[in-house]
Amino acid sequence: MALKRDIKYLGRDFNDFRSELIEYTKTYFPQTYNDFSPASPGMLFMEQAAYIGDVLSFYLDNQIQETFIQSATQRNNIYELAYMLGYKPKISTAATTTVNVYQTVPASSGQPDFSYALTIGSNTVLSSTTNTGINFLTQDIVDFNFSSSEDPTDISIFTFDGSDPETYLLKKTVKAISATIQSEDFTFGNYSAFPTVELTGNTILGILDITDSDGNKWYEVDHLAQDMVFDTVKNTNPNDPNNYQNSGEVPYLLQLKQTQRRFTTRVTANNTLQIQFGSGNNDNTDEDIVPNPNNVGLGLPFEKDKLTTAFSPTNFIFTNAYGIAPANITLTIRYYTGGGVASNLDQNQINTISPANVSFNTANVGSSALAQETLDSLAATNPNKATGGTSGDSLEQIRQNTLSAYQNQLRTVTSDDYMIRALSMPSLYGTVVKAYAEPEKVEDLLPGELPSSTNLYILSYNSTGNLTDASNTLKTNLRTYLSQYRVLNDSVKIKDAYVINIGVDFEVVTYPNYNNNLVLRECILVLQDYFSIDKWQINEPIILKDLFIALDKVEGVQTVKNITINNKTGVNYSNYSYDTKGATVNNVVYPSLDPMIFEVKFPNTDIKGRVVPL
Repeated sequence: MALKRDIKYLGRDFNDFRSELIEYTKTYFPQTYNDFSPASPGMLFMEQAAYIGDVLSFYLDNQIQETFIQSATQRNNIYELAYMLGYKPKISTAATTTVNVYQTVPASSGQPDFSYALTIGSNTVLSSTTNTGINFLTQDIVDFNFSSSEDPTDISIFTFDGSDPETYLLKKTVKAISATIQSEDFTFGNYSAFPTVELTGNTILGILDITDSDGNKWYEVDHLAQDMVFDTVKNTNPNDPNNYQNSGEVPYLLQLKQTQRRFTTRVTANNTLQIQFGSGNNDNTDEDIVPNPNNVGLGLPFEKDKLTTAFSPTNFIFTNAYGIAPANITLTIRYYTGGGVASNLDQNQINTISPANVSFNTANVGSSALAQETLDSLAATNPNKATGGTSGDSLEQIRQNTLSAYQNQLRTVTSDDYMIRALSMPSLYGTVVKAYAEPEKVEDLLPGELPSSTNLYILSYNSTGNLTDASNTLKTNLRTYLSQYRVLNDSVKIKDAYVINIGVDFEVVTYPNYNNNLVLRECILVLQDYFSIDKWQINEPIILKDLFIALDKVEGVQTVKNITINNKTGVNYSNYSYDTKGATVNNVVYPSLDPMIFEVKFPNTDIKGRVVPL
């Protein structure tokens, strides 16, 4: 029969273990051993046991510490935990800037001849003559023949032939990132599950594209179980006749595409990029299995022993495919490298554009000499500094970014999540310039309808830069975009917000010896800046006190006597009227219950002021 001993579990280090062993021996073996001098044989064994306990305690503490992202210190563990919680560390970050691109076109009957307009493909190389080795790449297609409120083509007379225009200067603005495109080929032999390759480039920013030797495109996904990806289709009549009329404001259509050719990427602790593919083959893919009672639910082949199985919506039929694995084929991988602090160039440092990706919009131009002159006129410069270029994530940045990513999880849960997600849709698919989300009002619910609906109110710009209802094409793209982030039981209704056009009348008293016209002009400029539509959001009230303060700060204004907000309706204005006087309470003009936005549509004429006596 085992004896009951009083064992203490509070020891943590060598000294604690040694003291507890000595006390244990004195308590339970007082007659057996009593020589506790440092040189005694008994102390040898007790100190060896304390040594082992100390080592085991250290490694236990260390392993527990390395299990949590907040306390992990080893680089490999931090990277593994980051991926487990949904964050991909960065090797490098690219600097970004906007670049003005110019070209000349000849005049034809006094107007620009757009048959000489150029198209510059995306990923065209921009460089600097003073900072060699740092390249930038255009992010979008530059089409001088296309103009919209979000992508305008500025036109000015460049040269004259006597009194008539001889050539015109066209200007476009495009976003650019500091990057260089590199390419590697990988040949895959016989089939193997989850093949992984590692790129050899340094400071890798991300994958541009992967194509195989059969001409198929491979798509990057967050995880291999994801089989739906976004696909971009040019908004042309053959692609979608119903939406083609909106191609001016929405140049591309956003569609969902199911693909079995997919891959994921992972940054290793050694700052290299690994690419992993799936495990399926032509005889076993997720896409070949259609859910039905034979493989899901009632027809479970494993009967009662799996009745409590938790089914995943991404792999609910328990296949092992996760996309196909490349076999007996060669993949060409193009990826971006670059970025870093050195890529943060000053303004006007980008001054060279590569002609390799430049073409005319029309197949045949009238004059080869004029065509060459047009190509030679192509120029570029960055009016603003390139910013944002940094080195890779530090361990502490990975830790903090992982905690943030774990909280967000790319899901839209709150009303603000839907608003931000709508505003972040890429401009290729149309631009949502104003967004506001709120739960469905109880009085608007249909009988039996649950209050899980979210009303998402949006607005866009027209060709003149004024607010307008979003086109059906833009709404369709937005619906597709949100479908991949929407929570299952959420119902999102995309609606148009109301635009209320207003005018501003004000009266000020000026100081003596000030030019009244100059003071009024400065006051109007202040109000034009205050009511700039870029600064206004849906359901934002007009606080008249802020207007009084803004005008009081204008040099020459002694006092502000009155400010009146008037509703503008009729020809060239919004069709919706609004009682601005009735909506004014305590010097605040409140918006309506239905989401709306105030807009000064014609700031040059709808903001009026006058000087009155004190």
